[in-house]
Amino acid sequence: MSDQRAEPGGAMPQLPEPDGAPQRPDTPCVAVCSTTFDEICRGCGRTYVEVAHWVSMSAEEKERVWERILAQGYPRRNT
Repeated sequence: MSDQRAEPGGAMPQLPEPDGAPQRPDTPCVAVCSTTFDEICRGCGRTYVEVAHWVSMSAEEKERVWERILAQGYPRRNT
């Protein structure tokens, strides 16, 4: 059993991994995929190259992508 406690509103806190990196989902994909007008997905903010190579990227490469897309306001979900 985990010692994590839900924050007000029921959200679980983001705890750092043992190496200090924040916990993240396996992928930023939100199933709102579109690169119709440019090379950036309108859902997750990754380039089509990043999407294609995501599974083979190192943890450090993925973290750099995460930091960039979060700073740009991604991932975006339909609400």
